[in-house]
Amino acid sequence: MEEIRTPSLDAGTPVPQEEAAAWTRNLTRRFGEEVAVSEVTMNLPQGKIFGFIGPSGSGKTTTVRMLTGAIKPTSGELQVMGIDPAHFRKRHRAAIGYMPQLFVLYPELTVWENLNFVASLYGVQLRRNRLLHEMLDFVEMDEDRTKLARDVSGGMQRRLSLAATLVHEPQLLFLDEPTAGIDPVLRRKFWDHFRELRDRGRTLFVTTQYVGEANYCDLVGVLAEGRLLMVDTPDGLRYRAYGGDIVDMVTKEPLSLRYMRMLRDLPFVKARPRLLSDTRVRLIVSEAGTDITELVDWARSQDLDIDSVEEYQPPFDDVFVELVQEERNNSA
Repeated sequence: MEEIRTPSLDAGTPVPQEEAAAWTRNLTRRFGEEVAVSEVTMNLPQGKIFGFIGPSGSGKTTTVRMLTGAIKPTSGELQVMGIDPAHFRKRHRAAIGYMPQLFVLYPELTVWENLNFVASLYGVQLRRNRLLHEMLDFVEMDEDRTKLARDVSGGMQRRLSLAATLVHEPQLLFLDEPTAGIDPVLRRKFWDHFRELRDRGRTLFVTTQYVGEANYCDLVGVLAEGRLLMVDTPDGLRYRAYGGDIVDMVTKEPLSLRYMRMLRDLPFVKARPRLLSDTRVRLIVSEAGTDITELVDWARSQDLDIDSVEEYQPPFDDVFVELVQEERNNSA
């Protein structure tokens, strides 16, 4: 079977379609004259967290809706669990958990009644009450189980939606903005649980506007204006954004112009060094793991005393801006 050449976890080795939990090829969706998603090609490896990151309106939700069979693509191909979502049967849907961006449960039912109703739809019988309590405890809503869904906050409705998505223990999860409106402490708890699910063999496709959440993912797809710009590991995206690893060196004495010129000429330095202060310089190098040692050796050879040399990992907000700007420059 044909392979889609999408970067994967193994140093660029593609994930064959038959080994993917889902794949798309040239997936496109138009609404009238507007192109919401344009020729998206990607593979979703089994047992991994695939982060789909982009600003509001970039096509994340539309892509999820096509993958779950809620809408059909205008053109292109896709398969989820080996079948076109348009042909899903009951057993396929039972293996999928889908948390939509909007609250779709029943406002006139209590928190408990909503969760119990969803569990009954999927035929959850064994340990149902215990499972419901576990789910509500996870989203910190067990004490609110008797409240009507309409009477809880928007953030609590998001938490209830997540509990309802997980209650039948699906193998493949599509989570559309699961942490929107959630406080940072609970957001971290959610991601810890997502990683636990991955470690148990589940596959997760997670959309988010919180670019920093890319750190929690195994693979990240960067989306902008309906186009998938790239797919890579979090570290791979950082490297691509800046053209190398970033290292900060702090010296005991001010760095002269002569030292700065010498640093620029080192074979492993890939761009002009940036002086952050009199004694701190930021360098882009080929590989931090080995080049830090080379940098220390160079400083010793120049009788330059060093306070510290360490790798710097820029926040993903900065990485995302760099990647999008680079893509726009290349397209101009």
